[in-house]
Amino acid sequence: MSSVSPDKRRKMETALSQLKKFTVVVADTGDFNAIDEYNPQDATTNPSLILAAAKMPAYQPLLDQAIKYGIAKGGTEEEQVSNTMEKLFVSFGLEILKKIPGRVSTEVDARLSFDKEEMVAKALKFISLYKEAGIGKERVLIKLSSTWEGIQAGKELEEKHGVHCNMTLLFSFAQAVACAEGKVTLISPFVGRILDWHKENTDRKSYEPHEDPGVLSVTKIYNYYKKFDYSTVVMGASFRNTGEVKALAGCDLLTISPGLLAELSQDHSAITEMLNVAKAKACDLEKIHLDEKDFRWQHNEDRMAVEKLSDGIRKFAADAIKLETMIKEKIISVKNGK
Repeated sequence: MSSVSPDKRRKMETALSQLKKFTVVVADTGDFNAIDEYNPQDATTNPSLILAAAKMPAYQPLLDQAIKYGIAKGGTEEEQVSNTMEKLFVSFGLEILKKIPGRVSTEVDARLSFDKEEMVAKALKFISLYKEAGIGKERVLIKLSSTWEGIQAGKELEEKHGVHCNMTLLFSFAQAVACAEGKVTLISPFVGRILDWHKENTDRKSYEPHEDPGVLSVTKIYNYYKKFDYSTVVMGASFRNTGEVKALAGCDLLTISPGLLAELSQDHSAITEMLNVAKAKACDLEKIHLDEKDFRWQHNEDRMAVEKLSDGIRKFAADAIKLETMIKEKIISVKNGK
């Protein structure tokens, strides 16, 4: 029998280990060497994270391998760059999957955010590359921008192809409702970027975690999904501090950067379950249905969401272009025998 009292044991436990009792913890990084010590269930990547990791010396072999693949596939320079990018994204995913028991999220190019057919085609290409490497689609989440077209692409991938989707760049309640109605696997509502917008566009510059507008947004979405028994799960993303993370303890999943995972693993304060199904069932939200016209109107009514979705697409697209430029230069260098 242990002589340690429950209160003392709680004090000895880290905030991270306590959080894992309520929530599936996911690592938000392309730097897969940074996730070992935190034992996350899943991991998420995006073009910006892959770009950052691809610049690190430790990951040059992955970049070189992808470039060889792209050149070997032949075609125009544009096709070689595209094939290299796809291979690189999947190569990072494969390395991450060696370190986690769950799923990795691989993101479709943000420049396709308004083209449903191209998003579906790109997603299926990723799935086929994973399959060639011996990884089944059940271990992969395809990340798509939560535009109307992205949500419809997610719906089609889930229904027709059995491909699980992670809807990203989600800022409005309208986006969340449309994703639930599309029966996608998972959504990633952005907490920190909502906070950023409110700090930049209002007189208020600081918020306690329980009144943080990003935390309130995710709480409302979680409650709506659970109250009305939607199958789509909620993964809070884009955190600015550990207070936001703790305020969402109980959310289905939370994807957290290595820096904040490190803080949580050094923190020994008590974590309380803030979200749960019982609380959600008791909340006074009403069920709504959104067709395309309703979606576009309601999303458009949310200035923060419109601006942050547009900004997020532009930023991910800019980083994809930077990565492409880097790859193009390396392909030319390899072909010139340098």
